[in-house]
Amino acid sequence: MRGTPGCCTGLQHDDISTTFTRKFLLQDRYAKVKNENSARIHRTGVAAVSLIFMLAGISSALAEGSIEAGKSKSVACAACHGQDGNSINAEWPVLAGQHANYIVNALKTFKTGERNNPLMSGQAAMLTEQDMNDLAAYFSAQTPAGGTADAALAVSGERLYRGGNPKTGVSACAACHGPTGTGNGPAGYPRLAGQHAAYTTAQLNAFRSGQRKTDASQMMRNIAALMTDEEIKAVASYIQGLR
Repeated sequence: MRGTPGCCTGLQHDDISTTFTRKFLLQDRYAKVKNENSARIHRTGVAAVSLIFMLAGISSALAEGSIEAGKSKSVACAACHGQDGNSINAEWPVLAGQHANYIVNALKTFKTGERNNPLMSGQAAMLTEQDMNDLAAYFSAQTPAGGTADAALAVSGERLYRGGNPKTGVSACAACHGPTGTGNGPAGYPRLAGQHAAYTTAQLNAFRSGQRKTDASQMMRNIAALMTDEEIKAVASYIQGLR
């Protein structure tokens, strides 16, 4: 009778041993499955990230535009803006050296009707986004010819450009367009240096009258509304002579 408990205890040890063995095998199998799933998820994640970067690279390449493609597409633009973006007619803007994103945005506003011009609206209507990017890449890579300012307006024009008019609240042009008129591409502020005085005058008048409304937060409209004809003429002349 004393041996019976010992026998039962032996069976219990066997059962416990078997249980632990099974538990160990299950844990080992779970760990292997978990590792396999983790590896599979990692491979999938890497592939997805690679695809995203590949697509982003393609999109970026398209967004940057092609200078060579832009050159061939610029033939239609040359009649007004010049072959290299330096227009001869002062009523048409100089495009050479202008920030690419500003050119693209300008073309889009003509296409959508935000800006209206009989010639530009018709030309922009036929352009694809890639056409705009290519043209912008080409013209932004060209060298501006530069111009000269009217000596009689140089002093007053420079004063207004650099310091504005504190008495009437006119802001200094240099605050956004830079001391030398190179603008700020990422911020969307155009290059002004060397721009025709006649064109600059026309645009300031358009902002002042509200005819042109493509300025963010009405910034240019608010400034131009405070400017006199004499101030517009002087600062436009000074801008033409900036290099």
